[in-house]
Amino acid sequence: MFRKAVATIIIASLGTVGAAQASGDARAGASKAEACFGCHGDKGIGMPPHPALASRPAADLVKMLKDFKSGAKVNPVMSAMAGGLEDQDMEDLAAYFASVK
Repeated sequence: MFRKAVATIIIASLGTVGAAQASGDARAGASKAEACFGCHGDKGIGMPPHPALASRPAADLVKMLKDFKSGAKVNPVMSAMAGGLEDQDMEDLAAYFASVK
């Protein structure tokens, strides 16, 4: 019983930390996202073979962009696109795509 309670508290805390780290501005992201639509579809809804970005958790999107920028993930197009982004750009784009339903 005690372990389950501790695990629940830890998981809840992690969720709160993740939410607190989302510092993007969805409106600013919307104005930056147009370059993404050519491959990822209107509003990032998806356009095969490229993945949908809409409704994905912002933290996941930021991580992917940072991984492309750092070279941890390699894709010629995405690495080039992410290479020109600042951290705030990534946060804004992620907030925008996470807000699209």
